[in-house]
Amino acid sequence: MTEASGAAEAAAQVPAQRRVRIVLGDLARTDPTAHTRSELQEQSAVGEALVRGLVRTQLGIAVRLATVVAVGLGGLPLLFAVAPTVARARPFGVALPWLLLGVLAYPFLYGVGWVYVRLAERTERDFAELVERPEK
Repeated sequence: MTEASGAAEAAAQVPAQRRVRIVLGDLARTDPTAHTRSELQEQSAVGEALVRGLVRTQLGIAVRLATVVAVGLGGLPLLFAVAPTVARARPFGVALPWLLLGVLAYPFLYGVGWVYVRLAERTERDFAELVERPEK
């Protein structure tokens, strides 16, 4: 046997080792939001701060809109006490206090509720985007 044919036979008998290709792009495919999600799930200090910020924001929205309702509806009896001529007004043949507090209060409350829902949904959407955005 010659040396070349002996080397070829030896190579044929040894199982070929498989090449492993390392691509740095695989690192970029990992979930970049996993860290923030784990912070929330584990209720760590960072996750707790994120949730506390969300709750504080929604509480602020609720307090501001409750103030609008309190001033809007609670101020009417004060207005009627200070200006009795306004209280005696009768548009459409109905006393103005009855019209404002008995009829127009409901669309007002519905509108405030609608605004609250929209602001709360926007706050939650912003929070979800914050949690899911890739970290840099």
